[in-house]
Amino acid sequence: MRFSGVGLVMLAAICWGISGGIAAILMNKGWDPIVISLYRGAVGFICFFAWFLFRFRENWIFSTRLYIWSLLAGLGVAGNFTFYFVSIQASSIAVAATLMYTAPLFVLLISFLLRIERSTWFKWGCISSVLMGILLLTGAYNTDSITVSFLGMATGLASGLSYALFIFGFKNASSIGKPQTTLTIAFLSLCLILFLFTDNDEVASVVTSSDIGWFLLLGIVGAGVSFIFYMIGIRWTPPTTASMVAMVEPVTASLFGVLLLGDHLTIIQLLGMVLILVTITVLSRKRPTEKVYDHPAN
Repeated sequence: MRFSGVGLVMLAAICWGISGGIAAILMNKGWDPIVISLYRGAVGFICFFAWFLFRFRENWIFSTRLYIWSLLAGLGVAGNFTFYFVSIQASSIAVAATLMYTAPLFVLLISFLLRIERSTWFKWGCISSVLMGILLLTGAYNTDSITVSFLGMATGLASGLSYALFIFGFKNASSIGKPQTTLTIAFLSLCLILFLFTDNDEVASVVTSSDIGWFLLLGIVGAGVSFIFYMIGIRWTPPTTASMVAMVEPVTASLFGVLLLGDHLTIIQLLGMVLILVTITVLSRKRPTEKVYDHPAN
């Protein structure tokens, strides 16, 4: 069962990586990142709602705290999807995916502020290592020729911060109700939030466009099926293992960008990417009793 769980978690991470490539294809066709995020979330919501209805009596619970934490999780995933896609548009899939994985760093900093975690030299060493990786990845060390735009860097980090919000919201909501319930409420709130910022005409035009298949594929691969795979797989997979396996996502996204979209990475950028991913992996292994550093589906 453990190997089956690892396989499902890896499959989910690969799906998340591929979703970034699909979004890049849609943005190259002229679609707005917010519209793309909305459809990804809407298709995901339909999948989660069907999963929720499958065992309605077991999944239904009335709790104000559950709704509040789920809404915060929805706000986090809305920001994560949107900022991630904007970062892809402004930089590349590889840069955006790697910056998104700074989420554990934000979780750690927030934990310091809330006094959930104690400050140690090891943790500050991890923070310094990730910051060094970001400098190498984005080229910010050379102000004369920065390889990644400020928008690409800022939105990539914002996607990681949103990711962290999703982790906190989902973790607290799941301690009250079923994951199916939390995901359903979170993705419903995501749809409502993003709908306020989208061009209604563009949203409606998706349905009759030739790209509707890409939007449906993005929602199914990048939200619905992938999260269900992850939720089932995590039951048979230790948290630290799941956290490391989820690192397949930025690798998959990077390969997609290089092989299919013509993205290019310098040796220094590759070193920065490796430094970030290795540091996050070490940080996750060092905290085996907590799920706070796992993928937000945990």
